[in-house]
Amino acid sequence: MGSDYQQVRAALEQAGQQHLLAGFDALRGPEQAEYLRELSALDLARVAQLRSVLAQPAGAQDPRFAPPQIFPLQRQGSLEPRAQTARARGAEAFASGAVAALTVAGGQASRLGYDAPKGVYPIGPLSGWSLFEIFARKLRAAGARYGFRPLWYLMTSPANDAQTRAYFEERGFFGLAPEQVFFFPQDMLPALSPEGLVIRASATSLFRAPTGHGGVLDALQRSGALAHAREHRVRQFAYFQVDNPLASPFDPLFFGLHLAEGARMSSKVVKKRDAAEKVGVLGYLDDKLSCIEYSDMPAHLRESVDERGELVYSAGNIAIHAIELGFVEELTRGALELPWHLAKKKMPVFDPQQGLVEREGIKFETFVFDALGFSPQSVVLEVAREREFSPVKNASGADSPATTRADMCRLHAGYAQRAGWEVPTAGSEGHPWIEIDPLLGEEPEHFDTHGPRHPQRHPKGHLYS
Repeated sequence: MGSDYQQVRAALEQAGQQHLLAGFDALRGPEQAEYLRELSALDLARVAQLRSVLAQPAGAQDPRFAPPQIFPLQRQGSLEPRAQTARARGAEAFASGAVAALTVAGGQASRLGYDAPKGVYPIGPLSGWSLFEIFARKLRAAGARYGFRPLWYLMTSPANDAQTRAYFEERGFFGLAPEQVFFFPQDMLPALSPEGLVIRASATSLFRAPTGHGGVLDALQRSGALAHAREHRVRQFAYFQVDNPLASPFDPLFFGLHLAEGARMSSKVVKKRDAAEKVGVLGYLDDKLSCIEYSDMPAHLRESVDERGELVYSAGNIAIHAIELGFVEELTRGALELPWHLAKKKMPVFDPQQGLVEREGIKFETFVFDALGFSPQSVVLEVAREREFSPVKNASGADSPATTRADMCRLHAGYAQRAGWEVPTAGSEGHPWIEIDPLLGEEPEHFDTHGPRHPQRHPKGHLYS
């Protein structure tokens, strides 16, 4: 065997991962070379860190919970003047180019029966615009409204990076200039067996899995996106996930409050429908602001109500955040680390003796909301679910294309009515088929400058663009 093999073997033996060379002699020359490249790229220090996570004892059995302070949707007294001041400050930040969009878009649309990156999925009720195109139009609208050139940092995955880039090129970047969009792929981590051994996916490859949406922080640093943002005078990121077409990245109220509070990371939330809704809520867990998973909160706390009969823990997480660039820099220098979340499941594992077999494996993920606990100040802004949250996750039922399109139509019908525009009659689905181009606006007041509009008529309804 050559020196490359000997070096890899020595490193694997020192790390306790020598099982990865089982069956190596049975591989052909090109396969051996391919597999050695794979093994040479394996970060054994990171593997050792993941093994140590497996050995850690469970956390405290009786954590302390407390609800967050929320800037409410319904505001009275001094809160409304504060909101007006915040809107002006947020608008100033946008106009200066200090805020850039940051989207997590590493997933595929396979659960929706669509063989493409999820951002390519056509969600526009009448236009057929993809999730990517809807967000591109929102960015262009914000740029025109506040007078700046928006930048868009878009995290892909190794599985969909090439497809995503090609899609943007084919569509002319949806009216944005190519230099306004910075693509960067997510990291992949090896999966481990319960004993802490790296799992193989085939005779010449290791089983790797995405690092979760918390991986966006490391990926920003590693890819050069952070340096690029700082060079372009970006100071804040508007974080959102690609599956929620109602997300409003450039919200002056949200960023104005975030900046006024001196927060390093802030969040939008919606009020839970009821105590049984299985959604994570923002709250304090052992004195640190975090997203508390539904299963981690005792039933008596999930169901507790205040003197008005409203849920105490009602701040449903919708994965929309304001994140300071300097905060990301600190988190990724090695001084702070997000906690690892373990996903244990059956997966196809390559065994040199048996081929592919199904065995239990462990994937390691980080969640971006866990960074909230490192932010000394944080704003939690309540927003209306019907205006800002309708994710596309399932092929049918709740959170499906059908429910998202219906939510978009209902929202746009309300906007059109307030603007005095024509609204078609509701169909058998219970809502009118109507869609408003994001370039025209995302708030009722945005439409005041457009005057009466005449829709493009479709067989189903009206498209205003």
